[in-house]
Amino acid sequence: MWWSRIQVIQLGYEISNVLKVERILTEENKKLRVEIATLKSYARIEKLAAEELRMAKPKPEQVIVIR
Repeated sequence: MWWSRIQVIQLGYEISNVLKVERILTEENKKLRVEIATLKSYARIEKLAAEELRMAKPKPEQVIVIR
């Protein structure tokens, strides 16, 4: 009888720890999703292209539309 009580207590601690880890991982996932969105933003990519790669938007006469 005391053995099953010890098991119940032990499993309770394990469940508590797993739930804590789940909360931590969920929060980390949210942060990473925000970071991904930030890194993929059009404004950021455009700024990097212009400043770091010295790229510029093409002039209208340089654009060729293929259909």
